[in-house]
Amino acid sequence: MDRATTERWLERFAQQRPKSRALYAQMQQLVAGGVGHDLRHSPISPIYIARASGARKWDIDGNEFLDFGMGNAALLIGHAHPAVLEAVREAIGDGFHFGNDHPRMLDLAQRIQRLMPSGERIRFVGSGTEGSMLALRLARAFTRRTKVLRFEGHFSGWHDYVGRGAAPPFDTPVSIGIPQSTIDTIVVIPADLQKAEDVLRGDRDIAAIMLEPSGGSWGTVPLSIAFNRQLRELATRYEVPLIYDEVITGFRYSPGGYQRLAGVTPDLTVLGKVVMGGLPGGAVIGRADIMNQFTFTGDARHDRFSRVAHQGTHNANPLSTAAGIATLRLVEDGNVQAHADRMAALLRQGMETAIEEIGVAGFVYGDSSTFHVYMEAHPGSGAKHRDAVRTADPTKLKGIPGRLVVAFQKNLQIRGLDVLSYAGGVTSSAHTDADIDIALGAFRETMQTLVADEIVARL
Repeated sequence: MDRATTERWLERFAQQRPKSRALYAQMQQLVAGGVGHDLRHSPISPIYIARASGARKWDIDGNEFLDFGMGNAALLIGHAHPAVLEAVREAIGDGFHFGNDHPRMLDLAQRIQRLMPSGERIRFVGSGTEGSMLALRLARAFTRRTKVLRFEGHFSGWHDYVGRGAAPPFDTPVSIGIPQSTIDTIVVIPADLQKAEDVLRGDRDIAAIMLEPSGGSWGTVPLSIAFNRQLRELATRYEVPLIYDEVITGFRYSPGGYQRLAGVTPDLTVLGKVVMGGLPGGAVIGRADIMNQFTFTGDARHDRFSRVAHQGTHNANPLSTAAGIATLRLVEDGNVQAHADRMAALLRQGMETAIEEIGVAGFVYGDSSTFHVYMEAHPGSGAKHRDAVRTADPTKLKGIPGRLVVAFQKNLQIRGLDVLSYAGGVTSSAHTDADIDIALGAFRETMQTLVADEIVARL
């Protein structure tokens, strides 16, 4: 990618966003790092959204986006769904924070239990990251062991106890500031069943196996149902709790998440995003004997020294709970998922056709209502033969170069499309066939630009 090429499309991106650039300049003087989430960082300016509805959102400069990020995959039923808005309006009229439990909490817990195979008991948390922390605390307390076994590329929040393995190089902490003693409790291996068994056989201090069942980084490096079933057998054989991070797959892959689709019941599951209708919050659900470690017995010594402690000001707050109930009512029969899955299938098929016709060294893949685009950078290691690219094993992919991702994302945004992180996204029940046609037009133009500017390799 030569400098003139880079400046050309970045300049077009900048020209569309004068208000955003001015706001970003102010943000950089006040907000640490300039953004609220690392993935929102941009060399020119983040996108500052003013409003959203259905499958679209609009930034403060008036640019309209067809959205395939959908609130970091939280909005399976689209932005500002009328049923969710009405539920929140009704709830907020009663007060938005009580500092106490409330009846809606039981309603949501019952809905989760009906849908999720692993939901014998439910505990609400403030976010997916909090759920990940709590699940590990439960597993350690239950097994009296210390370490967690994780797979390369799997993301389960930003807390220290999953502070190695999410990003390459996988043997290095994801951030400075994480104690080495904590890093030493994280065992990271490739997603290989034999390697997993070797660890479980040789290290009796493994307290849990934690993974994204669809594969690392919401399926960017996918796993099969067969892999998950065999991993379940290994976890059972070695008596190690299996923790599913279903923050993205929960309720999206089926009304009962990935676990119901695959017929695999983990010991603990972390939920977020869809479970609270896109509002803040989440839950840890799981086996009664593990979850009962929260139980107060009335024995002062037990309750102080022999139970899992857990707090959280906003756990199951009234507004998030109301949004979650409204959302689960809509997704429980599977029709929402079926529509979103069909939209994603059309998108993947159309993208594949465009890539083939333009001659891009890459391919498109994904499960359920997700899509991922893999591309070879130019010149990189050189363009591959078509058969080699088409038959590449996605489980071996380690991602595409950051500069190519930036070019891909910015060129889509210039054309009115926004995707999730990296080079992929999700669909929702708000997307239509007409939206897919629009998206495919923008995708085709983007691919043509990336090839013409020698950013992506050709076959």
